Amino acid sequence: MRRLIPAAASGGLLCLAFPTYDLWFMAPIALAVLALTLGGTTMRQGFGLGLVAGLAFFVPTLHWAGIYVGNLPWIALATLQALFIALFGLLVAWLTSPARPVRPLAFALAWVVTESFRSIAPYGGFPWVKLAFGQADAPFGRLASLGGAPFVGFVIALTGALLALAAVDVRRRMPWGRVAAPTGLAIALALVGLAVPLPMDGETVNVVGIQGNVARPGLDFNAERRAVLDNHVATTRAAARDTAEGRAPQPDLVVWPENASDIDPILNGDANQLIREVVDEIDAPVMVGGLLEAQDGIRNTTLLFEPGRGDTDRYVKRHPVPFGEYIPNRSFWRLFSDKVDLVRRDFLAGDEVGLFDIQTARGESIRTGIGICFEVAYDDVMRDTVRAGANLLVIQTNNATFGFTAESPQQLAISRLRAIEFGRSVVHVSTVGQSALITPDGTAHQVTSLFTQAVVRGDLPLRDATTLATRVGAAPEWLAATALLVLVSSGAVRRRQSAAGQHGPRENAPRSKDEDDRP
Repeated sequence: MRRLIPAAASGGLLCLAFPTYDLWFMAPIALAVLALTLGGTTMRQGFGLGLVAGLAFFVPTLHWAGIYVGNLPWIALATLQALFIALFGLLVAWLTSPARPVRPLAFALAWVVTESFRSIAPYGGFPWVKLAFGQADAPFGRLASLGGAPFVGFVIALTGALLALAAVDVRRRMPWGRVAAPTGLAIALALVGLAVPLPMDGETVNVVGIQGNVARPGLDFNAERRAVLDNHVATTRAAARDTAEGRAPQPDLVVWPENASDIDPILNGDANQLIREVVDEIDAPVMVGGLLEAQDGIRNTTLLFEPGRGDTDRYVKRHPVPFGEYIPNRSFWRLFSDKVDLVRRDFLAGDEVGLFDIQTARGESIRTGIGICFEVAYDDVMRDTVRAGANLLVIQTNNATFGFTAESPQQLAISRLRAIEFGRSVVHVSTVGQSALITPDGTAHQVTSLFTQAVVRGDLPLRDATTLATRVGAAPEWLAATALLVLVSSGAVRRRQSAAGQHGPRENAPRSKDEDDRP
């Protein structure tokens, strides 16, 4: 029981590393507390303590998931995510013992592997609030350009475990020289990111993001779908007037958010004509987030409208959100909640990488890599666009269904880390906010307020150089999984040998103070 409080405290501290608290340094501190809590536990204890820590983290952090649909989906999602932290606790317990209560490398590898597993399962995973996604303002965040979000998570977890090891040595009254080693290494890891350059070079293009707002927040945000479309048309016309009257430069690209036109702009002639008119008025290509009707469902789509040409390209969301945009195994989950029927028609997944090649009047090629809403959290979806040639990233989202919560700031924080990871500017545009223009160093400019009409506009650099993270792809996750498998296997061998009395003293036998218990 004495471990339950620090387990819960570790989850609570980890909450503070994410928006809207934004205390990034709490992440390694939280994991240090968790490492101390899990050290020397049984596998069953490790699972239970990990579950407590996970619930203390995910229940408040994902509170937005139940803002309009009730407590059951929110608690169910938080509990599911907490089970991955429970699995992490089980692995850490397997890899430690009372004699070796903190093994920093094993701790960090276990964190990366379980976090990666959470990103792919079940139903395609839910990588929201990965450890790296609260680090855009931190030295840790700069490491994303080297190995992506998994590498950032590894370094933070390793830093936390080293701090825990130093605390164990203090408790054991070890010589200060021995305490200084893990402490110094932890500090070095926390600061090493400052040495990573974040290039900002590249030809610039002028980009306009349109935040048109909706009639009301909540699940019925598009009950007046024409009003939402009209809002985005009116806001775009205001931006066009600013250009025509000399208050703003001519844009090279205009971006509307997800769900800006939930009236199918292909089937509905009025919607199509209205969009074409405003595109001609602003005299720039406009990326329109819309829903396209299909015989067997709906497609969440980005359409490219160009002056004088109408719609010329489209991208269909590759990773629809389970339970948000489609219901897997609907009849089974209906046994637990009729809320599943709030999603009346399933969204269909696209199968092509989101990339528009847009030619500006000045001859530049804006190759926009597209992510729709939660796709920004999936490493592979965003990496695919850069590998396909994107020199600018566009994230279109709709946060109306989450009200005045931390969901929108959390999503913006992910886009900021993606800018660093891929060395690309990001145009992050929401129907209701927060919207912003993000430079390749992860800085968000002109961040808008929630549920207001707004325009973000400015020059952003186009970059073609690829970061190391882009080139290595998912390799850090596979390396972590391989290394962890080796540690788990060697631990199993040692346990069998110990049980058979074939390998020296028992694992739980007393060790001298001078014996090195580091990994």
